[in-house]
Amino acid sequence: MRDDICTIPVSEVFEVNDGCPICRMYNTVQERIIEYIMGAAMMEPDIREVTNKTGFCEKHYGKMLHRKGRLQLALMLQSHIDEINNQVLNDKPLRSNKSKGEKARRITDSCFICDKIEWGMNRMIDTLYRCYETDMDFRKLFSEQEMFCMPHFEMLMGGADKKNMRSYYGEFQKNLTRITQDYSKTLHSDVTHFCSMYDYRNSGKDADWGNSKDSIERTIAFLTGNEG
Repeated sequence: MRDDICTIPVSEVFEVNDGCPICRMYNTVQERIIEYIMGAAMMEPDIREVTNKTGFCEKHYGKMLHRKGRLQLALMLQSHIDEINNQVLNDKPLRSNKSKGEKARRITDSCFICDKIEWGMNRMIDTLYRCYETDMDFRKLFSEQEMFCMPHFEMLMGGADKKNMRSYYGEFQKNLTRITQDYSKTLHSDVTHFCSMYDYRNSGKDADWGNSKDSIERTIAFLTGNEG
């Protein structure tokens, strides 16, 4: 599988200012890999060899089910089930039932798409730190972001250190915290306003909901991430 399918230019993600940029990064990489696996990958023996062994998780089976290319999916399922029948659900004696259960666990816990997304994301996050350290224009794009969701705030804060960001480590942390803190305060205000609108004194056809109508959805996206 070509590496460029799993990665995208980090600066492209940050040129858009709508929601969490790391969620956008994840969703773009995920989309590329699903398109690939439902298309040309079916004819690549090395890819099929891996998908026969790993299969996919529930989320990514669901996403593939709603795409064109049901024949491609059926062919992958055919060879994956064949692999399970030969390697797990066979009559070959093993040392214990636990060994057979462990073989089954390795299959049910694995996903080709999740593995490729993780590979691509790790490299792009490393690139993000490097861009922040070396590129003034990127630092400006980063500092102007609308928000970072809490899972990706945690990931970025935990991954940054003085080894990969010798000059701008402190500034990076301050900007990331400021952006996330400001957005969180805005959400709190919007959710508070939403709750207040259920007071009978605020009801009526002229009730001003402001920006609060979708505050529940935005808050959940902030707390959990919006990956897919």
